[in-house]
Amino acid sequence: QVQLIESGGGLVQAGGSLRLFCAASGRTFSNYAVAWFRQAPGKEREFLTGISRSGGNTYYTDSVKGRFTISRGNAENTVYLQMNSLNFDDTAVYYCAARTTMMPYAIPITPDYKHWGQGTQVTVSS
Repeated sequence: QVQLIESGGGLVQAGGSLRLFCAASGRTFSNYAVAWFRQAPGKEREFLTGISRSGGNTYYTDSVKGRFTISRGNAENTVYLQMNSLNFDDTAVYYCAARTTMMPYAIPITPDYKHWGQGTQVTVSS
C-alpha cells in the first residue's frame, strides 16, 4: 500500500504559476507510475499528465501541454507538477494517483489508479 498527500495548491492570479507536490509513503515509490488528475465543480475527473515509474517517460493532455511539467524524485518519494500560465479554467481540485505497472515506461491514462491522495484546491482568479 502507498499513501499519497498533495500540497502546494492555493489562490493565484491568471497568468501565474504554482507548484504542486505529491508525497508518497509506504511501498517502494519507484514501483509506481503517477498521474495528476483534476476535478472542477460539476465536471468529471480529468486526467492531465502522468510519469512512468522509471521517470523516463511523461505524457500530457492537450489542455496542459506546454504549460504544465511533471517530474519525480524517487529518492524523495515525491512527484511534482509545475503549472505555468494558469487561467480560470484551471480552477479545480487536483489529485495525484499511483498504480503499479508491468512496463517501466508505461503511463496509464484511464482513471483506474489504485491509490489516490485527498486533493489540493487550485483557484485561479481573473
